[in-house]
Amino acid sequence: MAVTLHIITGATAVGKTQYALDYCEELNAEIISCDASLFYRGMDIGTAKPTKDELAKIPHHCIDQNPVNQSFDITQFNTLAHKTVEDILNRGKSVVITGGSGFYLKSFFEPVVDTIEVSDAIRAESESIFANYGLKGLLDRLNAISSEGLGNLDTLNPRRVQRALERCLASGKSLPVLQKEFAERPKPYPDYKKDFILLERDSEELKERVAIRAKSMLKSGLVEEVKGLLKEGIEENPNAANAIGYRESIAFLKGEIEENDLLPLIIKNTNGLVKKQKTWFRSQLPEPDDRINLSS
Repeated sequence: MAVTLHIITGATAVGKTQYALDYCEELNAEIISCDASLFYRGMDIGTAKPTKDELAKIPHHCIDQNPVNQSFDITQFNTLAHKTVEDILNRGKSVVITGGSGFYLKSFFEPVVDTIEVSDAIRAESESIFANYGLKGLLDRLNAISSEGLGNLDTLNPRRVQRALERCLASGKSLPVLQKEFAERPKPYPDYKKDFILLERDSEELKERVAIRAKSMLKSGLVEEVKGLLKEGIEENPNAANAIGYRESIAFLKGEIEENDLLPLIIKNTNGLVKKQKTWFRSQLPEPDDRINLSS
């Protein structure tokens, strides 16, 4: 009988942490975190990182991997996650994967990275096109290579378009050909059953929880945390600096927004993230084995 990987997700502020902790106690399990902002040391308050008591209660993996000025990408995560799954199972424990970062969650169900090596010269070329001609320049060059179309590429996302162009230039293949080859790659974790749980709450209740969470983070010292992280070079790592709560606090500390605007902006942007997460879960992840509404 195949071993089961238990995957739990839901939008920001839905209550994943407590649910996962209770679930792990029942299963004698350990947690693999699938939250991109938890990879970085020092990003604690704004990420609602598990407390010391929670970490002592249930072992967590894939958090605090890098200093805040060094990115931790999907390839590094995949390598670490595979090793961690094997380690946990070899010790006779169950595996619970939880978090709200959709792209990283998807890596447990589908291949999400390719093996194409992009040279520094090609990367410099794509960056030059974007710097001089913007998104339109990237799309014009990509369309010239991929005359049969761009498939399901998000053509409004400059980073995605730039990465697609780099891979076409590096491989000498059109985007549809690369997409077809990518879709035919073997599925990750083929020897494991996956039990996928999606946590939900009623919309208004979730908005209330988002507001409470944002207020609590600011009261707990988020701005002071970010002030320290600026000294540690958080701006050198866009993945960390753009995390909600952090980018707004950075803007405040730089005098770009007023203090009175900080909380409303964090709440607004978090609600925007919740909307994007729900769309991603619906369109990019498989149908959940179980949907659980946590609304009281």
